[in-house]
Amino acid sequence: MYKQGLYPIIRKTASAKGIFDLTVLCPEAAELAEAGQFAQLLAPGFFLRRPISICQIDKAAGTIRMVFEVRGKGTEELSHLNVGDNIDLIAPLGHGFTKVDGKAVCVGGGIGVPPMLGIASEYGSDAAVITGFRNAAAVILQEDLKAAGCETVLCTDDGSAGIHGFVTTALEQHLQSKKTDIIYACGPTPMLKAVAALAKQYGVRCEVSLEQRMACGVGACLGCACRTQQEGKEVYKHVCKDGPVFNAEEVIFDG
Repeated sequence: MYKQGLYPIIRKTASAKGIFDLTVLCPEAAELAEAGQFAQLLAPGFFLRRPISICQIDKAAGTIRMVFEVRGKGTEELSHLNVGDNIDLIAPLGHGFTKVDGKAVCVGGGIGVPPMLGIASEYGSDAAVITGFRNAAAVILQEDLKAAGCETVLCTDDGSAGIHGFVTTALEQHLQSKKTDIIYACGPTPMLKAVAALAKQYGVRCEVSLEQRMACGVGACLGCACRTQQEGKEVYKHVCKDGPVFNAEEVIFDG
């Protein structure tokens, strides 16, 4: 179930160069939303909506927070919207993360970090969040993750902030030393493939949120199909409707 309508932007900040943070007042959608789901935003002057991960949900305040990167003309137009403007939004869409009892590790790469905040916040001190960015200038949401009570491990490709290296190295070190009941991950496909392999190696359940171009967001246009496997058979599923969150063991990462 989802809601569609024009909703006011009540907060906007620039998190990093080309990355914007919007909070929208949409009580009906916020009440239904779960961590890991997404919204379809309509940029003024465009026909196709842009899928944006839900970063944080505040059901009491009736708000949804979204952090997105400018990647084209549509998202650039969205970045020009300001506090007080209404945004045409459909949310929540897709299937979110599964919450379990125990300890979680959330792994986010680049703009795959925002959906990690929502699920990590549900675990608080029972979550470790490993995030990776190109460099210090691209780092986002670290203070939010710390405020949620999570353990944070920051990695950068060039070593300009945190640990010099990849999130997978930090993840393996964590798995070797600390009890982990589930891994959540969102980011570039090579990163997800590596995280899924580590989860399988260490026998830990893993859910991945796939990034995919979407047009309709409800499974009608078939434009976001991904390859999965079920009972030894290859099955095409739609990231927007069947995901964006999948059990990592289902996903076929090789093209």
